[in-house]
Amino acid sequence: MEKKKKVPINFHLIFWLINCSYFAIFSSSNYFFMKRFNYSTKKYFFALVILSFFLLIAGCKNQNSKPVSAVNSQQENDSLFNKYHLDKIKLPEGFKISVYAEVPNARSICVSPSGTVFVGTRTDKVFAIPDKNSDGNADSVYEIASGLQSANGVAFKDGSLFIGASSTIYRMDNIESHLSNPPKPTIVYDQFPSDAHHGLRYISFGPDNKLYVGVGAPCNVCIPSKPIYGTICRINPDGSDFEIFASGVRNTVGFDWNPETKEMWFTDNGRDNLGDTIPNDELNTAPKAGMNFGFPYCHQGNIPDPEFGKGKNCNDYTPPSKLLGAHVASLGMRFNTENKFPAEYKNAIFIAEHGSWNRTIPIGYRVEVLKMGNNGKFMDPEPFAFGWLQNEKEVNGRPVDVQFLKDGSMLVSDDYNGVLYKISYKAQS
Repeated sequence: MEKKKKVPINFHLIFWLINCSYFAIFSSSNYFFMKRFNYSTKKYFFALVILSFFLLIAGCKNQNSKPVSAVNSQQENDSLFNKYHLDKIKLPEGFKISVYAEVPNARSICVSPSGTVFVGTRTDKVFAIPDKNSDGNADSVYEIASGLQSANGVAFKDGSLFIGASSTIYRMDNIESHLSNPPKPTIVYDQFPSDAHHGLRYISFGPDNKLYVGVGAPCNVCIPSKPIYGTICRINPDGSDFEIFASGVRNTVGFDWNPETKEMWFTDNGRDNLGDTIPNDELNTAPKAGMNFGFPYCHQGNIPDPEFGKGKNCNDYTPPSKLLGAHVASLGMRFNTENKFPAEYKNAIFIAEHGSWNRTIPIGYRVEVLKMGNNGKFMDPEPFAFGWLQNEKEVNGRPVDVQFLKDGSMLVSDDYNGVLYKISYKAQS
């Protein structure tokens, strides 16, 4: 289980609210001082005060709608490289890492066909990062939604951005044409649980054009009080035809579909408090609806839960396709369908490991890869990008999600630093 990070106070917003209030009160007091003047003078002065007040309020309200400059110079790139200690990140030969954009609390990522990157967060906000000239660099960072409950999930379809907040799925239509003046999100479906524990929704569209939504168990380990807990659900884009696709899933915050078989693969975080070495996080495969993956009765396919597993048989549940390690907090995952990485990475699975929070010796804090073997099966996970954990105790970053850009490079989100990294490859001459 991943530990919740404290949300920083927005001192910039507080400053503007104080200024708005101050000027409104100050202007109003001046009006009462003006009582000595004639009616016509007071009338125009009062109108000016009202106009100024609303202009100030509008200015305060729209502070976050303005774009923030992205990384746009080599000097700035070098500065951010040093700021986030990227010299400590180890990659295979030929790969390099840089900062794509700074995005507060960056979590789940999706990319539109035109190349706009959308980023969900643990907080109430969602951001958009366009690349209008398709040069592989971020143009600006726009805040396009706020006031939502844990706006973690993002998915894009037919010109609309879908947002997975805790209890609610929202939609923002024609969003790429309104980044500087975004519409208010409309509700698609609002019947998901609102629990804070495992309440971060991961969402994605499947090959069947349905929107899939992860719903974690509201506990470390328990028998869920409602059938919807510990599941992956799906709905139509308009919110209709809700159904539970898979059950016995403790908490998935990442899934994707095999580009060849069209089968769903997903990560699942193992329970806590059984020791440092068990149970493993899981990489599971769900080729059809109705499968049960064992939670809370059985963990990693072969460990009965000491409390809830009594009288249960682990063979009655679908076992994991791969074990990913205990307490590594395996979150976002993607198949690499692009062609810019070496051939050995084609259709490989990349997984972001957020890192342990209560293990004696921390583990994770990296990006793992599972390559396809010669036998057509995935090999065991191996480190791809690591170094965010130094000396088994010093944390310099926490990967959350991975996503590929049109130029074949890979983005990695980090909610610890509030940044998107870009990992690219250039063949050695």
